[in-house]
Amino acid sequence: MAVVQLESGDHHPENGFVSPDAVWPGKLTRVDDAVLPVLGGFGRYQKQLIALTWIPALFIGFSQYSDVFLLAQPNSTCVQPAANWTNQRAGSSAQADGSKNTRAPLDYVSRGRNTSVHNSSSSSSSSSTNVNCLCSEWTFESHTGLVENVVTRWSLVCDSASEVHIAKFSLLVGSIFGYLVFGILADWFGRYPVLILSVMFMLVFGLSVAFSVNVPMFSTLRFFEGFCLAGIILSLYVLRIELCTPKWRFSMTMIASFVVLGGQLLMPFVVYLCRDWQVLQAVIICPLLLMLSYIWIFPESLRWLLATQQYHRSKRIIEDIVQKNSSDMKLDKLQQDMQKKPKKTCIVKMVGTRNLWKNIVVLCVNSLTGYGIHHCFARSLMDQEVQEPMLQNFYADYYTTAGIAVASCIALCPAVGLMGRRGGLLMFMIITALASLLQLGLLNLLGKYSTHLNIAENSDTLNKNFSIAFSIIGMFSSHAVSNLSIFFCAEITPTVIRGGGVGLVLASAGFGMLTAPIMELHNQKGYFLHHIIFACCTLICIICILLLPEPRSKPLPETLPDGESYTREPLLQSLRHRENSHLLPQSQSGKDYSRVCDTPNSDGQSTKGETAAGLPVRDVSFMMQHRVLLAVMKPSPSSLSSRITLPVSLNVDDFINITTIISLKKRITKLLLIYSASPDWNGKP
Repeated sequence: MAVVQLESGDHHPENGFVSPDAVWPGKLTRVDDAVLPVLGGFGRYQKQLIALTWIPALFIGFSQYSDVFLLAQPNSTCVQPAANWTNQRAGSSAQADGSKNTRAPLDYVSRGRNTSVHNSSSSSSSSSTNVNCLCSEWTFESHTGLVENVVTRWSLVCDSASEVHIAKFSLLVGSIFGYLVFGILADWFGRYPVLILSVMFMLVFGLSVAFSVNVPMFSTLRFFEGFCLAGIILSLYVLRIELCTPKWRFSMTMIASFVVLGGQLLMPFVVYLCRDWQVLQAVIICPLLLMLSYIWIFPESLRWLLATQQYHRSKRIIEDIVQKNSSDMKLDKLQQDMQKKPKKTCIVKMVGTRNLWKNIVVLCVNSLTGYGIHHCFARSLMDQEVQEPMLQNFYADYYTTAGIAVASCIALCPAVGLMGRRGGLLMFMIITALASLLQLGLLNLLGKYSTHLNIAENSDTLNKNFSIAFSIIGMFSSHAVSNLSIFFCAEITPTVIRGGGVGLVLASAGFGMLTAPIMELHNQKGYFLHHIIFACCTLICIICILLLPEPRSKPLPETLPDGESYTREPLLQSLRHRENSHLLPQSQSGKDYSRVCDTPNSDGQSTKGETAAGLPVRDVSFMMQHRVLLAVMKPSPSSLSSRITLPVSLNVDDFINITTIISLKKRITKLLLIYSASPDWNGKP
């Protein structure tokens, strides 16, 4: 079904219609429909550049999961008690029995699976912590493969353990600020400058981390490392999306996700080869030196240049694409538009839209909820593994998490292919909500009514098995929700503000990931309430997802009006056709309106780009909307051709789409049904 989009030119508001701040879109701004097909579609040029975006994804995976090894808590034992503790023990030895004295050295042992304090009794936690921290020298037993990491380098145990959480904060907080700042810069200056600038500063700050002399210096440099890492992730993600045609967008993005997960899976082998945290940090950062070659081989996003009317810069890129893809495209139209001034847009203008800002806010909440509740499921799974001796292993935890992430990405591909972006996101969010609510409610009910169900003897085993199962299912689905929310936002956000929109969703994901070190800092206090809050958020997200549009197989929106035209559609396409059948009967759809624009002008000749009144097409678009509305309100569709003179050839299906664009289709349907049922219907609305 052909779709006619009504754009408005410079005219005054009339009949309640306000002109958006936009120009009549030419073919150059319709990249997916007009430019890329002429340039060879998804040709060799695009494939080479997308392959170049996959290579850094491996090293991005190394950087994102380096905290797991650099800041892992090892097993620690006190070998040199502090002098004041020795004096206190000597003074109290006369009053203490022998067995009590022999237990004193055991208080110095700290296990790495407990973050900072190895004592779990709440009544004696403060006193025992003071006793355990009265030590001047520690020995550490690492379980990550590193002989020395940041914790063992500066003995970050007991009272200094909070500095470990601050170091974890630094990378995530730096990433959050980086997504917000570089998102705005990518829309204003382009994707290419943001990528190159981020790589250069990433090399500087990343290598400086390896030469940190104390914890404050390490945390500060990690903040800037996360800031620059966010710029690399954001720019590569947006460039990859904008290089693809609608058919290839999702598959190319998922391949990049698999490469990042490959970095996560290979990270333990890299750690085993490095053995030292400083060497590991340098090995992670140094491969990014290869990205300096992108200065000469990676161009600016052609889609962004055309959307912002930078035709002079886009001419050279189009010539390269024509040469590599062996296509034939005339640049006459480009030469005519060469004198136009660039028109850039900031993400702040999103506030003035009607639908776009709501879609982005919904996806931000989805991303925040997905990453936030993922930690709740992971924490519940690790608590159950502590009770299993065979699972008390660092690599068992690590590869369990990585394996669930890989399985989630594998399941995401067919799910999105069958149900679309919105259907897939809704399904995984429902699974997440069910897993969360069942884990919170069902396990308590099993313990409460175990005697009535005759399962009192096996209630603990059932609780443990159900908790592990729900945790794995929840981690599986929440990971899919997080990834799909980011991709969803990249598809529905217009090119002129895509960097800022994706940056907002990625920053929201960073806030969700930030809940993990916050809970660890508070020694998991309030964990149950934390899980309940995110479980409630999943229910809200399920309702909000129904308001999102479906961008599958549609061109990427280029301008703000294009983004506004992405409105909600029924989940089942049959519902849409049933809805449209009420607007105009099928018996009337055989009318021929092919000559509706052939009415001659006052000189007896039809001028290209003009209507019968001799007006330019862009000046009539406003009147078209009002006249189409009045025509559809009339009872007789056969009189449409006599009532309207349109600048383009339209059929009945096109009129249905026009009414959909102006958001009055449902209201018109109700009015027609009411008037047709009226006993004194006289043919006038």
